[in-house]
Amino acid sequence: MKERYFTPESIDHRAKALLEQVRVNDLRKRRRPQSARERSALLVLDMQRYFVERESHAFVPSAEAIIPRIRRLVSAYSEQGLPVIFTRHLNTPRDAGRMAVWWRDLINRDDRSSELVLEPPPRVGMIIEKSQYDAFYRTSLEEILKERGVEQLVICGLMTHLCCETTARAAFVRGFEVLFPVDGTATYNEEFHRATLLTLTHGFADPLLVKEILTLLGSEDVA
Repeated sequence: MKERYFTPESIDHRAKALLEQVRVNDLRKRRRPQSARERSALLVLDMQRYFVERESHAFVPSAEAIIPRIRRLVSAYSEQGLPVIFTRHLNTPRDAGRMAVWWRDLINRDDRSSELVLEPPPRVGMIIEKSQYDAFYRTSLEEILKERGVEQLVICGLMTHLCCETTARAAFVRGFEVLFPVDGTATYNEEFHRATLLTLTHGFADPLLVKEILTLLGSEDVA
């Protein structure tokens, strides 16, 4: 079930190939997103030891390859003074709901595996805690974004077909333009990753490469 479909060496090629596949299936041939300056925010989902460290049963093999690209996004948004929001998934028996039934294992606040592997930047960075796939569910995320005049949300992190996809759909129905970096998200295998990109492209989000998002921001780090 698990595979390392993105590696530091292959991610450029594989991400471009995936993007070409899903853009062919965008029957509306929409215009590409415009400049993201001033109205955009970056949402970094669940970059926790639980998913990133090899010793964990929930380890995502392709996570290593996307971390440098997420760092580039975080740096670019920070330089522009735009919001950078990290989520930390945590559960208790009271708030886990069907998560406990489906996965049985809960991410405990006191467990080292719950810690983030990337740090929010000063000034514009913040952390919100969530208990379900959807980062909007019973959190202050929507309020934070609207208070800051955000209209466009870039969603990256882990895992593509679970928290990232669910949050992208939730963002869309709340009126946000959603940008979904093909090489800024990862999950257990390429089949899951492709399926999310195909469905989101059809009605919820614009798939892009990280370097395309950096270009929209006017960042100098687009190599």
